[in-house]
Amino acid sequence: FKYFWDFAEPNSGCARERYHVDDPSNDSNTVTSGGTGFGLMAILVGIERGYITKSEAVERFNKILTFLENADRFHGAWPHWMDGTNGNVKPFSSNDDGGDLVETAFLCQGLICVKEYFKNGTDEEKALASKADQLWKGVEWNWYTQGENVLYWHWSPNYNFEKDFQLKGYMEVLITYIMAAASTDYGIEKEVYTNGWASNGGIKSSAIAYGIPLIVNHSGNSPKGGPLFWAHYSYLGLNPKGLADEYVNYWDVNVNHSKINYQHCVENPKKYTAYGANCWGLTASYSRNADGSVGYSAHSPTNDLGVISPTAAVSSIPYTPEESIKAMYYFYSKKDMLLGPAGFYDAFSPHYNWVTKRYLAIDQGPMIIMIENYRTQLLWNLFMQNEDIKAGLNKLGFTYES
Repeated sequence: FKYFWDFAEPNSGCARERYHVDDPSNDSNTVTSGGTGFGLMAILVGIERGYITKSEAVERFNKILTFLENADRFHGAWPHWMDGTNGNVKPFSSNDDGGDLVETAFLCQGLICVKEYFKNGTDEEKALASKADQLWKGVEWNWYTQGENVLYWHWSPNYNFEKDFQLKGYMEVLITYIMAAASTDYGIEKEVYTNGWASNGGIKSSAIAYGIPLIVNHSGNSPKGGPLFWAHYSYLGLNPKGLADEYVNYWDVNVNHSKINYQHCVENPKKYTAYGANCWGLTASYSRNADGSVGYSAHSPTNDLGVISPTAAVSSIPYTPEESIKAMYYFYSKKDMLLGPAGFYDAFSPHYNWVTKRYLAIDQGPMIIMIENYRTQLLWNLFMQNEDIKAGLNKLGFTYES
């Protein structure tokens, strides 16, 4: 919680992309759209847990939403990164200086939760809820199809659709299709989902690891599943319990993905120090380069570098409660090394006696949100009660818990 409250970018109130204890000025004004969506949800948890008052949260939310209202948008979509001092786009990578539809979907997931939380409150709270609703409804989801039956990740006024990244499962982007189907003014038809995300049924897999069905074809064809954040980001508001399309049940997908990741660390084929039932979890995070310097890597069973990311096990707590709580106890037992001013540090390696005293918004947020969903289903309930989301899920032929 502290990451999104105490270490937010001061002018915008949004989530900084990163915070380095060893270099606080690094990217100090770079805010992230997806991480800000996670932050909106984390602040709601903060209200419920008594960390802040509702009035303090409303003040912060008004600051954030006013910033988002005035920030650069590209056919309604926000960029991945923005300058927190002025709202201008900051290029994320080559040819990527425009709208990022996936990060926008993560942000909108948070906006909908804010809308639902405050819609029956005071006049000020109702106005906040209305602004959150208007912001997400301004995204032109159907523009990002190029007239085809698939969504595209990026569009830039300078580079058009040159990034050419189609959103096809399985990875972290399911929520993008749900939001696009739920849009009242810029919605997509079911065919876009069926051909795009589901690849006309090609999303299904018969692969099995450790006796556990993988269920879906993970991007990159990993036989043991991709990085564990794929089981988290789309499901912070979207409740995977009972969530199924005509192809797969997404609760089973996420439970099995988490269990396979856990079993890989228990098996520990590369014989890394400390890996096991108490120390597990491979996902995208900061990483240790071969020369000992800090890098970044999407860790998974097929890209296991001996680096454990606490967010992986902690954020899987709804799926693997016993295994995740054991890991949390272990991480906390190493608090002198792993616990910093905004929670567990992003990544560590017992094998190399290495820890990075750094944080990433998109790793801190899911821990808070998924712990609360495990406890009370707070964010799941808020998101799933939204009428537009229900309509979108119905349009796509989903069954779900309402």
